[in-house]
Amino acid sequence: MKLLLDQNLSYRIIKSLVEVYANSTQVGLLAMGEATDRDIWEYAQQHDYAIVTLDADFHEYSLLLSGPPLIIWLKCGNQPKNVILEKLLKNREAIEHANQAPDIWCIEIY
Repeated sequence: MKLLLDQNLSYRIIKSLVEVYANSTQVGLLAMGEATDRDIWEYAQQHDYAIVTLDADFHEYSLLLSGPPLIIWLKCGNQPKNVILEKLLKNREAIEHANQAPDIWCIEIY
């Protein structure tokens, strides 16, 4: 499973994430820093990424368009990168379960 971090999440956690979520990346590392949410959604869909975000916008897309991609909505507000990393690693089992479920398109992590 691979994650695509939204532009408001630090690319600096990618190095630690790829040990668990192979081939994960961040929007800015793909030269998509100015991309619209819809562009990011379509990229994730075409390249089999789950989107990690702090924004409600992607949740709304999941309601309107279904999925894939899976949306991992971090509902913890702006946090230091080590807190974000910890949340993604600690919730790995729930994230992977949601990714395998045919009817789950958004998982909320607090």
